[in-house]
Amino acid sequence: MRSYTAEPSLPPPGATPHARPHLSIATPASTPVSGSGPDSTVASASAPRAPAPERAAAAAPTTATAMTAGAQALNRLAAYVNAHSHALLRVTVGIVFFGFGVLKLFPSASPAEQLAVDAATKMTLGMVPETVLLLSLAALETAIGIGLIVGRRLLRPALVAFFLHMGGVFSTLLLLPDAMWQPHSPAPTMEGQYVVKNVVLVAVCLVVAAHEWSRGDRSRAGNGAG
Repeated sequence: MRSYTAEPSLPPPGATPHARPHLSIATPASTPVSGSGPDSTVASASAPRAPAPERAAAAAPTTATAMTAGAQALNRLAAYVNAHSHALLRVTVGIVFFGFGVLKLFPSASPAEQLAVDAATKMTLGMVPETVLLLSLAALETAIGIGLIVGRRLLRPALVAFFLHMGGVFSTLLLLPDAMWQPHSPAPTMEGQYVVKNVVLVAVCLVVAAHEWSRGDRSRAGNGAG
């Protein structure tokens, strides 16, 4: 008896082999998002997430609230400064004068000590000792500072003494030209600049004096009307 062995049939030469069947791997069904329809799926972790409208809507009121709070704080600060501007100017100039006056009580503590003594010596024609001049200037500037800081009944005498003192200070530009001005130039020296900057203090005290005198006139007018 003959035995037959089944051999696989091979395609003839030149014929295109049959394509193997494509094996598809089934992918698990996407998990539906809770609260969405049956066709909605969870987005991949690598995909960028668009900002939710709810987040943008919540951030907008927060920014607007912060800007409103900042504007209100600035308005309150501006209103406070406007209401107390004259007192602020008066006290700051008083602190400056008080500090400079106290420095002159200690030898060589004030950088303007020798300049002030030289100018005062020329104005007094050298008849007053330098020590007395320095102590007098220290007492005058300290008293002006205290009067400006305290205000009230001391303010007007302090303002009068301030303007008289400033007249003496600016006279040094003429009394001490070698120390105040650079040679062959109209530019002031360092000492000259130290004197010229006092125009700011003069302007401030002019504002304080105008406010004080106008307030006195208003109070007198009110008492006369009553």
